[in-house]
Amino acid sequence: MSQPSTPPFDLCPGHHESRTAKTIIPKGSMKRKAGEPSTDAASVQHLRPGMVLLKGFVKPEDQIGMVRMCRQLGKGPGGFYRPSFKNGAKLNLWMMSLGKNWDPTLRSYGPTRPFDGAPAPTIPDAFKMIAQTANSTASEFPQINPDICIVNYYTNSGKLGLHQDKDESESSLTKGLPFISVSIGDTAEFLFGNTRDKDQATKINLESGTSVPVIHDTFVMVTPFLMEIIGKKYRT
Repeated sequence: MSQPSTPPFDLCPGHHESRTAKTIIPKGSMKRKAGEPSTDAASVQHLRPGMVLLKGFVKPEDQIGMVRMCRQLGKGPGGFYRPSFKNGAKLNLWMMSLGKNWDPTLRSYGPTRPFDGAPAPTIPDAFKMIAQTANSTASEFPQINPDICIVNYYTNSGKLGLHQDKDESESSLTKGLPFISVSIGDTAEFLFGNTRDKDQATKINLESGTSVPVIHDTFVMVTPFLMEIIGKKYRT
């Protein structure tokens, strides 16, 4: 499905990076060695089997680095866009796929976006390290080697309804490999449960810097700026 050409979406319109800046990675966990935690004392809470809350996992200076990376990638080829469903309705968010593109009309992954042919940008190594460290901290899931990352940006009115992330390969789902979410921005509600019924879902607040490793049998609903890093192969 083709989409009209639009200017690149900027996470921080009107904000100009310093001309003297040589890197978008600040000091902190994104400069640490692989496997080293990005937090000194994250609060670990097991919400339910297969779902762990890591509050305060990503420190503020590292959140800044992640936003800068997403901003830079989001303005380039394969960057942020408003995805549409088969019926033409647009999701109430801006999305960017890294590693592999997720097509909401086909509910599958591929190397390029169908509407403009843009390849999915490479996942930054720092994002992979954060996902692997979060997974190790949760200590409930198999080890992962992330190859898919979806960055969703929500405005004040943005949201994503209760859904299951189950478009990955059968082998990944069978192994119980988790997806790792990282929330950055305003505190917002996060719902999860066994069905799509919001009235039966459990509701918690996600603060900026929170990570939630979770397996794919859970329905989730998110409203903040959320990055999902998925350690599995895409469906062929």
